[in-house]
Amino acid sequence: MAAESAPVATRPADVGLKREMGLIGAMWASETSLIGSGWLFGSLYAVSVAGNAAILSWIIAGVIVVVLSLVHSELGGMYPVAGGTARFPHFAFGSITGASFGFFSWLQAVCVAPIECFAVMQYGQYWLGPNSIWNVQIYDATKKVTTGAGFGLTIALMAIFTIINFLAMRLFNKVNAAITWWKVAIPVLAIIILFTKFKSGNWSAAGGFMPYGWKSVFSAMPVAGVVFAYLGFEQADQLAGEIKNPQRNLPLAIIGAMLIAVAIYCLLQVVFIGGVPTSLISGSKGWLGLSSTSPIVVGPFAGLAGVVGFAWLANLLRVDAFISPFGTGMMYQTSTSRVGYGLARNRYYPPVFRWTDKNGVPWFSLLVAFALGLLFLLPFPSWKSLVGLVTSASVLMYAGAPLSLSAFRKQVPDAARPYRMPGAAWLSPIAFIFACEIIYFSGFDTVWKLGIAIVAGYILIGTWMAFDSKRPPLDWKQAQWLPVFLLGMGIISWMGRYCSSGPAGPGASCSATQRIPFWYDMGIVAVFALIIFFWAQAVRLPREGMLDMVERQSLDEHDPDAAAAAAASAG
Repeated sequence: MAAESAPVATRPADVGLKREMGLIGAMWASETSLIGSGWLFGSLYAVSVAGNAAILSWIIAGVIVVVLSLVHSELGGMYPVAGGTARFPHFAFGSITGASFGFFSWLQAVCVAPIECFAVMQYGQYWLGPNSIWNVQIYDATKKVTTGAGFGLTIALMAIFTIINFLAMRLFNKVNAAITWWKVAIPVLAIIILFTKFKSGNWSAAGGFMPYGWKSVFSAMPVAGVVFAYLGFEQADQLAGEIKNPQRNLPLAIIGAMLIAVAIYCLLQVVFIGGVPTSLISGSKGWLGLSSTSPIVVGPFAGLAGVVGFAWLANLLRVDAFISPFGTGMMYQTSTSRVGYGLARNRYYPPVFRWTDKNGVPWFSLLVAFALGLLFLLPFPSWKSLVGLVTSASVLMYAGAPLSLSAFRKQVPDAARPYRMPGAAWLSPIAFIFACEIIYFSGFDTVWKLGIAIVAGYILIGTWMAFDSKRPPLDWKQAQWLPVFLLGMGIISWMGRYCSSGPAGPGASCSATQRIPFWYDMGIVAVFALIIFFWAQAVRLPREGMLDMVERQSLDEHDPDAAAAAAASAG
């Protein structure tokens, strides 16, 4: 093994990818994922779950995700590799843990593009539906599902995402930059214009500020798409193998994108609550009394703009309803292919996933992302029904980052850290607790479905690794805490009070048993998370094992497959 001071020990390398993305491109890669369909629907769904206290959901979730983004900023600067979130646990805890969190990362990424397509269909109903010259129903507002025609258009849209992703990164970056400038400008414009219709009395209407209690505030974070809206800051990490000067640009891109998004989303919620005509929410049912056919329900911000007299803004927002989800879906298609590439570099996926074309695009991984994305269109036919699953998969993925950061601080304190997160000793376990709490808030109905997907992933990855003679050693000791973590979260969720639709009330239909009282449940999750966190740190890879994991993925004689892949790409 190389000496500890050798650069190869602390700088893994990727093969076939080209570093053609600068700081703004990296920041916009994260920003375009952050400002997607979440801003179109999140404010409405959040007030439907939490009432006016939804603003607290955005603030609390924003703090949580900012902390997680700081963790990713340090990790990305240390190890700027493609599909970073899928690979940090691999370096810190070995193959079993790495395969698990890698699959969580890939599962989250692969089903975001379908979600964005559903958002396009829901807003597209205005332009193509019965009131248009086309008279084609692509979205059923009553059942909240896409129709057959909408399903076909969704497939076509995902195909477009895939085709654009075959562009060289420098060209793709220009397309994404143009889309993202638009995506940021439009919600900012909406905030400014709708503030002119702000009614402070709305904060005491609709049942008061917190009509459904604190349970609903926490539930809105995963259930109403609040956390989902904040997802995507890690996209710069996923594309780290293609970013110029990543040690400098990666942390700046992640932190900058996240701060912009938090400001935009909190202000959007404020103007939404203050802008809706008081007469629509002053009844006994408050926000829940909005008709399913109301323009505000069908297309929240566009409908609101039309209701308060800004027809031009309504039409502009309906145009943006195509562009915003389009940009996010396109970027997640990109990141899914890079996560697949990274998993192949870890030898969890077959080597074909790291085949790149002359433009440095992992083309096979990209095509698989398109094909499997279509499967997620089948069992989850609407935007909201997919959000819970993706949110849980996302926070499972994010949970690996604070575990890895703490391990790296102990294992390689001398490694280069262009960005060093302050207070890592206490922020890392807090970040892990935050991730576990959001998993719990997602509800048992979502958690058990996620569990089935995880089992399927283990079967597929295990089958491949069983036949791979060059796979890394199976680090069972370092993963001894993992099954306890997954099963424990499932049991706590089963005994808790949250369903996929929100906190369970008296007589509510829910798979959770509701045996743990509110507040106690969050305390139990926090204590359980701390036990898992310190258990994982106690069995982390030793320094030599971690350095060996990194060295195996460096472009040198230790990775003959990498050299072959590079030669194939050049050919």
